[in-house]
Amino acid sequence: MCISRRNESLNVAGTMRRGVCLAGCALLCAFSACTMGPNFDAPPAPRAERIEHGEPVADVMDAAGAAQRFSNDATLSRDWWTTFGSAAVDRAVTDALVANPTLASAQAALRESEDDMRAGAGVFYPQIDASFGASRQKYSPLRVGSGQPPVIFNLFTLSAQVSYALDIWGGERRSLEALRAQTDAQRHALAAAYLTLSANVVNTMIAYAAYGDEIAATREMIALVGEQVSVTHSQFTAGVAAYSAVLTLENEKATLEATVPALEQRREQAGNLLAALSGSMPSQWIAPEVSLENIVLPAVLPRAVSSELVRQRPDIRQAEAALHVASARIGVATANLFPSVTLTAGGGYGNRSMNALLSQTGQAWSAAADVTAPLFHGGTLWFERRAAIDAYDQARAVYDQVVLAAFEQVADTLRALENDAHTLDADARALATSEEALRLVQAEYEAGTVGYLSILVADAQRHQARIAWLQGVAQRLQDTVALYAALGGGWYGNADG
Repeated sequence: MCISRRNESLNVAGTMRRGVCLAGCALLCAFSACTMGPNFDAPPAPRAERIEHGEPVADVMDAAGAAQRFSNDATLSRDWWTTFGSAAVDRAVTDALVANPTLASAQAALRESEDDMRAGAGVFYPQIDASFGASRQKYSPLRVGSGQPPVIFNLFTLSAQVSYALDIWGGERRSLEALRAQTDAQRHALAAAYLTLSANVVNTMIAYAAYGDEIAATREMIALVGEQVSVTHSQFTAGVAAYSAVLTLENEKATLEATVPALEQRREQAGNLLAALSGSMPSQWIAPEVSLENIVLPAVLPRAVSSELVRQRPDIRQAEAALHVASARIGVATANLFPSVTLTAGGGYGNRSMNALLSQTGQAWSAAADVTAPLFHGGTLWFERRAAIDAYDQARAVYDQVVLAAFEQVADTLRALENDAHTLDADARALATSEEALRLVQAEYEAGTVGYLSILVADAQRHQARIAWLQGVAQRLQDTVALYAALGGGWYGNADG
């Protein structure tokens, strides 16, 4: 019995001490203008010696006489597309950046977010309102127990009211912090839109040039096979060749002719896409004439560093800003659990005539301080805070996924560039071999040891090798674009953004 009472006394004393401690903390926060919720810290960059898996990508990748070298000193500029040395590419990107609707939408979204942030900052200023009223009323003294007859009169009022909500727990400051972070997210979204648009334009221009070069090479092959058909048909007429040889060559020619419309369709689609990216109708925009010969392969590439990648990619920065928004909203939900204080003051004049409206007899004023404390809301405020914490956990998971996807993209692109160099090197050797074979056949033809048909066959093989080489060149250029985009496209560089 005595032990039980003693324990109860200790429990009561402990509860009182905790209550006094909480009250003291509340008073300390009230006088020091504390801010509830966690202070946001940007997630640390992943620690990795290199990004790609397995053997590291070579520092220098040489293929077909064009080498690409990775350098720690190389940086990406905002106009990274100029490193391809093509005036046509530069013009196409400029047209898109000026008139692209998606980019205009992202710019408007950023302006909207900035205006929302400025609107949210108004809560830290006194809210002042003025009002003027004019009415005609009938008043019955019976309402106050008087037997006097009713009175009809005019009433004119002029008043002003000032209110100010004390941000004791920092809920409003956290709300403004969330709005600022949301503005940062929109700013990074705009940078991502710039990067995506410029990369799409450059990639499409490379494809447009490659399709044009392939069409030209294929038509040359068709002409050569046509000559083979003519020569073989003459041999058949002379009785020195079978008619099946004529049919075989005609089949090859028809097969080649069937590939031209498909290439022309792809080139037309690329041109239409360029028009759409530039904010124009297909009939209103003419793609500039460009060949792969006019596009230079960038020789020096920036090396991907994990600690810099998370600061350079706009999608990672956007996910980080969204995480900041979620963190600030935890503070808002936490502050809602505590009492709020609002100061108000008002004053004005009222009279039966406009001429006497400002007389001292009709003057009135008031001043008040309102304290509202949440006592019972059925768990709403508590679970709103829990929901804010869950939203933060979700935003953190999204951020981690964006980072992983970014590193995956960079790793894929680095390995693709390495494989492109190997493929193009083989294509270049095949092209050189076919050109040498053609040279030897031409010498044998001049010596009279082979017929003209052998020259046509060797030349067709050279054109086939050239088409494969053109495709390899285009792929290497496009994977270089992909690397620039994967590294952030220079929209931030060494700055903090």
